[in-house]
Amino acid sequence: MIRVLIHLAALPLWVTVHQTPIAVLKGSKDNVQLTCNHTIQNYYVILWYQQSTGDTAMNLIGYAQYKSITMEKSFEKHFNVSGDGLKEAYLHLLSLRAPEDSAVYYCAASQHSDVENLLSSTKTLSDRKL
Repeated sequence: MIRVLIHLAALPLWVTVHQTPIAVLKGSKDNVQLTCNHTIQNYYVILWYQQSTGDTAMNLIGYAQYKSITMEKSFEKHFNVSGDGLKEAYLHLLSLRAPEDSAVYYCAASQHSDVENLLSSTKTLSDRKL
């Protein structure tokens, strides 16, 4: 039997982004669910990344922005993201493949990429010439 090892990045307890479980050891064709949650106000996106064994690159798998899910094409067949970016999102690894899915998986919380632009382009009545 081939086993797939999934290792997650461990974070100190005071960090407000948490990812569980810390490590998973499963067999081929098993399913895995990873959880990411955060308590950062005004952060509405949770992103999932994969760092394959022996590789320094972190590849974006997909993300939850508010309740909208976006998946990268190369990960759509064997991965799924659910939940929302407001508090908690899940990464589902469907029918594990060895060795392709043996990797370190990271989650991150982020503001929407347009937040700064939205704030800087907002006008109030005092900005308008009457």
